[in-house]
Amino acid sequence: MLRDDLCITIPSFFRCPISLDVMKSPVSLCTGVTYDRSSIQRWLDDGNTTCPATMQVLQSKEFVPNLTLQRLIQIWTDSVRTRVESAGSPAAKSVPSRDQVLDAVTDLKAKSGNPLCSLAGILSFAEESENNREFLAKIEGLVPLLVGFLDNVDGGIPRSVEFLEKVVKALDFVLSKAQDDETVKHSIVKNQQGNCIASLLLVLQRGSSDSRIASAKVLKFAAADVESKILIAEKEGLIRGLFKMISSDGDAMLIENGLSCLVAISTPKRNKARLIHLGVVKTLSELLSESKWSVAITENVLTLLETVSSTREGRSQICEDPTCVASILQKVLKVSNAATEHAVTILWSVCYVFRDQKAQEAVTKAHGLTKILLLMQSNCSPGVRQMCADLLKIFRVNSKSCLSCYHTKTTHIMPF
Repeated sequence: MLRDDLCITIPSFFRCPISLDVMKSPVSLCTGVTYDRSSIQRWLDDGNTTCPATMQVLQSKEFVPNLTLQRLIQIWTDSVRTRVESAGSPAAKSVPSRDQVLDAVTDLKAKSGNPLCSLAGILSFAEESENNREFLAKIEGLVPLLVGFLDNVDGGIPRSVEFLEKVVKALDFVLSKAQDDETVKHSIVKNQQGNCIASLLLVLQRGSSDSRIASAKVLKFAAADVESKILIAEKEGLIRGLFKMISSDGDAMLIENGLSCLVAISTPKRNKARLIHLGVVKTLSELLSESKWSVAITENVLTLLETVSSTREGRSQICEDPTCVASILQKVLKVSNAATEHAVTILWSVCYVFRDQKAQEAVTKAHGLTKILLLMQSNCSPGVRQMCADLLKIFRVNSKSCLSCYHTKTTHIMPF
């Protein structure tokens, strides 16, 4: 039970006016009122046309992520978690000193003592602060030592999933602060036996959430060139392991890091084909149709869709799924500049460059012309503006009636 001085008071503006819970993904309506994304989306999906708090009729059902409030909530949440953890522990967590960490590294190199205990001490030290991770990154020989454990050249140290999890998490901490060393990247991927990738895959399949995230980060780090990307993707079961990460219901960190790794390895042509064959478009479409994910997740989903849209098979799967096209269109506005560019590029590719009739119909049905016109009048990049102009030409030629459905009291400068 918490002490009286640790009773938690939730700031009122952190609560969603609908659910009264702390907001996970705050978004603001045109009325200026902020709600949790999932709550307001359900309100709108139920057919309501008013702002729940003010009861004003909504001129637009679009909402904008309130990133400032989201950061404040995250800072407050982290602070509360720290206080609760401290209150629940009889003593502060013991963190090894720098000398003790150096001794642990020496023991690992000499294969003396308990390797699990040595790794646990290194991890405890790394988790404490950025400075500690920078200190670890400067220890000579630590990175090759950890890579050697993954590569099974450890001279007889007993290996297990638990051991590999600690190795992978330690390696992730160190690589996050290490210099961009091509030799290290090559040693992870291009070792003759391929044991490093096999070890990372084992953690990806059987490890905890934290270690799976670390494994995906190490794989992303190692995907330095086309050959490395292909070697990683060709490992049997690895892409399926990443697919399992991005299908994790509700675990945003698993999804984000799984997507980030897939983006890193997706560019070679044969990797695109492998992703498409395994059904990446359907998985991405399902993710994109949900409104609860962060900006980073949305950007990664759109990046992957843009990548596969550069192939005929990828475009075919996107165009065969009208839900996917409509979801892409929903992300054209009010997510981020990067998301806008990726979304418009995909629509431009399937509708303008390759003139897919099903995609054009899906865009028209989802009132895409309205969004394209609004985007052209925003502060978008010249490249996005040109792609929008190209799209408008297509819809002007193919469906003049779609212009008649665009009603507004605002005066617009038409691009034609």
